Amino acid sequence: MTLHVIVLAAGKGSRMKSNIPKVLHQLAGAPMLHRVIAAASELEPQTMHLVLGHGLEQIEASLTEQTVATNTVQQAQQWGTGHAVKLALEHIADETVTLVLYGDVPLITGATLARCVEVANAGEVGVVTANFANPEQLGRILRNDVGSIDAIVEYRDASAAQKAISEINSGILAAPTHLLRGWLQQVQPNNQQGEYYLTDIVSIAVRDGVSVRGLLVDEEHEVMGVNDRAQLAQAERLYQQQQTTALMAQGVTFADPARVDIRGVLSCGIDCFVDINTVFIGEVTLGEGVTVGPGAVIENSHIGANVIIKAHTVIEGAQVADACQLGPFSRIRPGSEFAEGGKVGNFVETKKAKLGAGAKASHLSYLGDAIIGAEANIGAGTVTCNYDGVDKHQTTVGDGAFVGTNSTLVAPLAIGANAFVAAGSTVTAEVAPDTLAVGRARQRTITKWLSPVKRKQQSE
Repeated sequence: MTLHVIVLAAGKGSRMKSNIPKVLHQLAGAPMLHRVIAAASELEPQTMHLVLGHGLEQIEASLTEQTVATNTVQQAQQWGTGHAVKLALEHIADETVTLVLYGDVPLITGATLARCVEVANAGEVGVVTANFANPEQLGRILRNDVGSIDAIVEYRDASAAQKAISEINSGILAAPTHLLRGWLQQVQPNNQQGEYYLTDIVSIAVRDGVSVRGLLVDEEHEVMGVNDRAQLAQAERLYQQQQTTALMAQGVTFADPARVDIRGVLSCGIDCFVDINTVFIGEVTLGEGVTVGPGAVIENSHIGANVIIKAHTVIEGAQVADACQLGPFSRIRPGSEFAEGGKVGNFVETKKAKLGAGAKASHLSYLGDAIIGAEANIGAGTVTCNYDGVDKHQTTVGDGAFVGTNSTLVAPLAIGANAFVAAGSTVTAEVAPDTLAVGRARQRTITKWLSPVKRKQQSE
């Protein structure tokens, strides 16, 4: 049966103390709402209906890159979850299944949602539940003698005995749309909040003879809601723990799994070692045997096998072949490509630079819009002057060339294979292969020279 998903995200989230809508606060580099949408997208719904209120324009603007079809439903008046779902159902046909989610429950998995939808496809109501060690003010699940759900009672309306129940309602449910629509027509705001509770449809369904099945998750954290920044931080660490645990099972060693952030997708070969305080952003691939030093940041890059990334190196949008060595304190900017065995050392910055096999720039250099040949050596303090104030230009250094310390290479420029550039040179013209280029003023020695201080002393 065709699936429609409703995501409730209209609340202000006042406990976040923020101008940003609660569901746009980020977990592992992505807004919480986007993570909920991603989990639901695994089920390939026909449409995702987002019930929005506070921050509607900001939320809609954040969705421009979403591939799943979304439909915005505005809830101008916050009259409860039942009211929100009722508004969204106006856009959904009867002969479908509806899954209701929450934009602030970011750790929910597609596997759990699939179980819930399977129940609804059988003509029943699926409700996702969890046993909480500390249920606090969450709604409680009331089961009958055979284990089916009879009702869900909100904390404010629960008796003392009901509050002692540890099984809670996550709020996530799925049901045949035509049944859900009919039940919501019967819901009344007969509660302390004066709101239309979606949970009230459970007792109505039971009265109508429709089975309500509770789908208990293994870990309570999967359905935890995020209402403040402390809970957001807790969810962040739980998510990171899930990622590192999975990678360790695949053969990766973390010096301390609690001090690693994966804000995207990290794929690793076996025998990688990742040190503390490292951050991975976007899509990052590490080949077998890669070592990542402390404080490194790697974003949207492919790292080959047996690469050594030393401390505090920042890599963004790069392709690094096997057996390279980067850092410490290197900055590898987008468009950088290193062939096998390339090396860049401390305080070297590259941008759209291609280093051939075995090429090295070990210290204090900037290589922008440059092609460096195999086995070439770039001395400390070398700068490729790639920008003339209007356009960028390329520098090419041939295989086996040697560029001396403190050289300034003014692009566009070509230095031939096995050529030498003397230390301290400013090179503005092509250097032929197997030649030496010296681009500096001839040294003069001035005898009997007086410093300004001595001249002043003599005049006095």
